[in-house]
Amino acid sequence: MRIIICDDHKIVREGLKQILLHLDNMSIIEEAGDGNKLFELLKKESYDIILLDISLPGKNGLEILQYVKQKWPLVNVLMLSMHPQEQYAIRALKLGASGYLTKDTASEELLLAVKRISEGGKYISQSLAESLAHHLTSDNVKLKHEVLSNREFEVMVKLADGKSLQEIGGELFISDKTVSTYRSRIMEKMEFSKNTDLTRYCIENKLL
Repeated sequence: MRIIICDDHKIVREGLKQILLHLDNMSIIEEAGDGNKLFELLKKESYDIILLDISLPGKNGLEILQYVKQKWPLVNVLMLSMHPQEQYAIRALKLGASGYLTKDTASEELLLAVKRISEGGKYISQSLAESLAHHLTSDNVKLKHEVLSNREFEVMVKLADGKSLQEIGGELFISDKTVSTYRSRIMEKMEFSKNTDLTRYCIENKLL
């Protein structure tokens, strides 16, 4: 099995690598700190699975996932995130992810997920599966933020978390002006006027 771990924190990559080495059929584990490095690796060799963090500098994990599935559709992608909310998982699965796990997952569950995905299956945790089932069956009312693009969704959460335009621009490697443009679009689509409205909304819908 050939795997790439894409996460911007080296200590996380090292920890994941140590867990994956317990797999019997492991042959190669490569590391990438961002999307560009990941794309370089994929252009040179073929891989079976990518462990992809959602929160990355530059292109976020959802954007990278979308690009990977367009260019290398046979590569399986297991999303890793600090966010347990079903809204992130739904977006990732719709974009073609083979699985979704939170970073506080036990090592045994990570190995189980990788094994199942390598065999052609999909994997999400039991708790997330129950949450998704509830989301999909509860009155089917479309939540306001579901109309946002993946980038708008990411910016909204950062604004709701109290980050400034400058901080968000620095984290996403885009200009303050671009962040401001995203904010305007978000406010229009969400029908809000203040950042505090976003914060209240994200708290109520468990996006923070």
